[in-house]
Amino acid sequence: YAWDANEEYLFKAMMAFAMRRYSSKSMTQISNVLLCNVTDRVSFWFVVTDSSKNVTTVPGSEVEAAIRMNRNRINSAFLLSDKTLQFVKITSTLSPPVEPSTPVWLIVFGVVLCLILAGIVCLVVAGIHQRKKKNKESTERENLEEKCEVTITVENGIPCEALDLKAGRINGVFAADDERFTSL
Repeated sequence: YAWDANEEYLFKAMMAFAMRRYSSKSMTQISNVLLCNVTDRVSFWFVVTDSSKNVTTVPGSEVEAAIRMNRNRINSAFLLSDKTLQFVKITSTLSPPVEPSTPVWLIVFGVVLCLILAGIVCLVVAGIHQRKKKNKESTERENLEEKCEVTITVENGIPCEALDLKAGRINGVFAADDERFTSL
């Protein structure tokens, strides 16, 4: 954006504000902040003079401490960040990158391991369920075959009536033929 007299005034006001917040006994005015060598690229240096003695400058360490203390307010006033508003010789106050307490690879490993364990448990439970079902079907089939032997005989997949082996059975088709033929 364009750097004009209004922006310079705002910068001086913010520096005076920072100095007042840093030192409660300081009565820094906007007129105590002097800008020097202002360029078109918004590059300049500034000094802060003591309000009681207009000639004496405030030590650089105090100005640096005041800027560090109020850096977020200064950035907010200009709608800038530590990446765009740079004070030479004053390190930026960027927060360090957030590092999780556990490494990312450990989280991914845990998730994959849990999925594998859940799959194994599902396979085991499905196998047990299938085995119980198979055993139940085989016992039902055995019980059904036992019942069938008592009342109905199954031969070649076709149910037949049970034969009473003691009494025997006479096939009516061949009964009449026995009389016609001589016995051997």
